[in-house]
Amino acid sequence: MPSFAYPWLVLLLPLALVVYYLLPRHREQRPALRVPFFARLVTLTGAKPEDGAVVGHRGLVRSLLLGLCWLLAVLALMRPQWIEPPLHFDKPARDLLLLVDLSGSMDTKDFTDASGATVNRLTAVKQVLTDFLKRREGDRVGVVVFGDAPFTLVPFTTDLGLSERLVGEMQVGMAGPRTAFGDAIGLGINMFAKSTVPAKTMIALTDGNDTASQIPPDQAARIAKDNGIVIHTIAVGDPAAAGEDKLDEAALKDVASTTGGGYYRAMDRQQLATIYDELDKIETRKVDTVTFRPKTELYWIPLGALVILSMLGQALLLIRWPHRRTAPAKAEAAKA
Repeated sequence: MPSFAYPWLVLLLPLALVVYYLLPRHREQRPALRVPFFARLVTLTGAKPEDGAVVGHRGLVRSLLLGLCWLLAVLALMRPQWIEPPLHFDKPARDLLLLVDLSGSMDTKDFTDASGATVNRLTAVKQVLTDFLKRREGDRVGVVVFGDAPFTLVPFTTDLGLSERLVGEMQVGMAGPRTAFGDAIGLGINMFAKSTVPAKTMIALTDGNDTASQIPPDQAARIAKDNGIVIHTIAVGDPAAAGEDKLDEAALKDVASTTGGGYYRAMDRQQLATIYDELDKIETRKVDTVTFRPKTELYWIPLGALVILSMLGQALLLIRWPHRRTAPAKAEAAKA
């Protein structure tokens, strides 16, 4: 639909009439006619010579051309635009960060995959994570892996294909054999520091107790809560294990409850998949819908018409009244 950026400039249209009627006409001084018998001519005619000036008469054609040029100039100043139908697109309103434990105990083969084969814990986690990521369209997703220390595997991105590919390449022990769960939360908090979205969520998967962190998980959870971050914890270990492979359920429950998240325990792949289904319902897709209406500038049309019309008008005047330009040349020829 057509529109104007500055429609109020239409008030300038009457300005041409105001100038025409209120300002004095242009007066041009020209040499008077000189004759040797001027005094006798005055006596015979009875006219009284006075000082004066020539006031040019514009004529109908020139008046119409000037009026049309003024109209086109005002139209160009009003900035005519063509506004397209509105376009709607979704902007991610959630940042989702996955914390994945890659300690040595994740190599324990106590899970069964969809085909019935026995696989290690990490393989089961990767299979379920891949399905989970496919349903996160509209979210920005990041992945942090941790062992002896946490590392950013995938920064926040809407490229879920990249996230799926890198999750599929994770290997047990690539971050070290121990578990630095608290430090992983701390790294996640730092990643969220530059986030401007309203919803911030972490999903942590671990199968052991914290044995390598510089900051305890409970303290890291309190900092996460202060930054508006919700943490869901998923335990994939054996509660009956001992030593470094022992599952610290109390710490995981405390982290989840402190931040307002949930605690889940997965003993097999089917249960792990069910947990992600529950999380998918809790952490529903959140987007901000942004509306944009493209605008095409059209001011160049009246501006171009103004230039062309003024040039044509000038050419027309030269053709119609050529004596205005040729008279000086003829005068010079006469003197010669």
